[in-house]
Amino acid sequence: MLPTPDAAALDRLPSLKKSDRMPVLFIGHGSPMNAIGDNEYRRSWQALGAEFGAKWPRPQLILCISAHWLTEGWWLTAMAQPKTIHDFGGFPQELFDQQYPAPGEPAAAQAISLLVRQRASAPLGLDGGEWGLDHGAWSVLKPMFPEADIPVIQLSMDYARGPEDHYALAKQLKALRDRGVLVVASGNIVHNLRQMQRGATASQAYDWALEFDQTIGGYIQQGNLDALQNFQKLGQVAKMAHPTHEHYLPLLYAAGAVEAREAMRFFNTSYQGGSISMRSVVWG
Repeated sequence: MLPTPDAAALDRLPSLKKSDRMPVLFIGHGSPMNAIGDNEYRRSWQALGAEFGAKWPRPQLILCISAHWLTEGWWLTAMAQPKTIHDFGGFPQELFDQQYPAPGEPAAAQAISLLVRQRASAPLGLDGGEWGLDHGAWSVLKPMFPEADIPVIQLSMDYARGPEDHYALAKQLKALRDRGVLVVASGNIVHNLRQMQRGATASQAYDWALEFDQTIGGYIQQGNLDALQNFQKLGQVAKMAHPTHEHYLPLLYAAGAVEAREAMRFFNTSYQGGSISMRSVVWG
């Protein structure tokens, strides 16, 4: 059983002032090329960023959970200047040239590590320089916040733990939303690179991809968020949607940080290559 965050500890979070409750984002990031392509996905991320300062407060801090940082135990980036990680291959040089020089926030990372615990006696680990911001983070944050002037902390995922553990830890993130922390989870509801079809249109998808995406989307729309942690019980369709499930897990971090009946909306409800769902969700 993971602990409940100590509300009084929030008062010890450095530099994070009480704010209106921030939204929570789950972003289907898909191909790294979406970061530089002039397509519907990148344009939607730009439009979403423009809502901050208008509909919602400007974030004091971004906490990002990406499909691409898997670890033993849970860790937070805790360096003053996280590096931009180009964790992919076979793409144009323009993509490797991309930088996202957002600052880190070591003091906030340390405070969050004590507030959000792996177990009652175990704070989150602090990474002082090994990681940074991988493409699951910067590829969506750069279109949303191109000035790179909002501090970003990335939270890893312990891949050895079951979905219920990820979901339970995510529930501890909820309190951070009242301190100007924007939770951004970046993955994909369907992600099977082995089955990708070149030339498939955004409306084309395998039957199993459609079934899984629509089932999970139904849980989200109904506010049945607890059901999301049981995705493997969907059987063969889940195995096809996620031969490995690191791209699904970020959804659990977003869902854990919101209320079951909190207002939500979908966007980018289309597919890349027939086997990657780009469905994204905004709560709040």
